[in-house]
Amino acid sequence: MKKFTTTLWMLLVTAELFAQSENSAVTDSLYASGKIYVVVVCAAVILLGLILFMFSIDRRLKKVEKKSADKN
Repeated sequence: MKKFTTTLWMLLVTAELFAQSENSAVTDSLYASGKIYVVVVCAAVILLGLILFMFSIDRRLKKVEKKSADKN
């Protein structure tokens, strides 16, 4: 039942995304002024930073787990 509910929820979210209009005033103005590239670069930098941070935490956690396992 949980898989069915999750699948149904995912389909509803996807259907909502397709229901959005293609042209909006914000995207049109960002494209017209050329600032859309700044937005994309900022989003990419933030995503890259988060990914690097997660890998850093994972590496530190593995070191701590290894030290803990060696002591036992």
